[in-house]
Amino acid sequence: MNFSLPDFRRKWSCRGYMSAGAAMVTVALGLSLVLTEQAEARKYAAPFDIFGLGTPRPRARVHSVRIPLPRPRPEEAPKASDEAPPEAEGKPSPDKPGDTKPAEAARPPEKQLSACRLALTEEIAIAPSIPDIRGPGACGGGDLVRLEAIVLPDKRKVTVKPAAILRCTMASAIADWVRKDMVPLAASLGTTISDLDNFDSFECRGRNRIVGAMLSEHGKANALDVRAIKLANGQSIGLTDRSMSRDVRERVLHSVCARFSTVLGPGSDWYHEDHIHLDLAQRRNDYRICQWNVWDPLPQVAPLLPAERPEEAPPREVAAKPEAKEGADDEAAEKSSRPVEKSTPEKAQPHKPATKKRR
Repeated sequence: MNFSLPDFRRKWSCRGYMSAGAAMVTVALGLSLVLTEQAEARKYAAPFDIFGLGTPRPRARVHSVRIPLPRPRPEEAPKASDEAPPEAEGKPSPDKPGDTKPAEAARPPEKQLSACRLALTEEIAIAPSIPDIRGPGACGGGDLVRLEAIVLPDKRKVTVKPAAILRCTMASAIADWVRKDMVPLAASLGTTISDLDNFDSFECRGRNRIVGAMLSEHGKANALDVRAIKLANGQSIGLTDRSMSRDVRERVLHSVCARFSTVLGPGSDWYHEDHIHLDLAQRRNDYRICQWNVWDPLPQVAPLLPAERPEEAPPREVAAKPEAKEGADDEAAEKSSRPVEKSTPEKAQPHKPATKKRR
């Protein structure tokens, strides 16, 4: 094989590679020299920097502001005591946490009493206030009391058994009804009232306890069911008792219908056959409902056993003799008055001869 220099350069030419490497080395050295010069120029000003662009600018001087000192304390001023005031001794400092308990949260302002609550004093009824009730479906309400007893004008108490949870207005209406209407009624019977039979008061339910019905006034604490009024002599005025005098029940009917907006009793529906429903429901145009039929007393049925023989009655043997004589005389008189009937012999029927039957 014959090698020549032109063939070698044609086949194995590295002039391009060598020129590129040399150029890269030259650029790198130039950059290093420029960066070094700039770093040195930051320390010293360039000789040909006419506009001062390359020279570092000096920092602005901070000018101190003169703060005025406070005026000296006058001599006539009272000297400040080094001791801390007694109120500040117990307070923790802002730097150090105090060991005392955190201050209690401020109590909410007390609720103002309503006009009804102010009027319903202990001279009228024993009815302490209770917290508001907020139940499901708008049940409950505010300004509620627990009516425990009604105080009569002569300071006697009519116990409500059991105690009724009512609104203040309803409790006040019940107290006025008992004091002004029922007390004179009991006085006409020669006695006074001792207890009020509470059949039902507050209960979160629908009307007549029907599921899905409208909310009853009982659910609003605005109704009371009364079954009877017990007297001090042991008797009881059953408002739906047909054995009670009709006049007494009618007087109760007129009194409750004049005071309450709803009165339901016997004849309204079969839910109120054994008690009277009273409430203060508000309706349009002050519409009232009074449905209570005062039925006639039941007929008196004779007892099954005979009455006991009174002590002053004569003995049975002595009392039976004249009755026997009178009975014998009556029988003799009947016999004498009857006409004597002659016995007539029965007519003899003629005897017929026996005959043979034809076949």
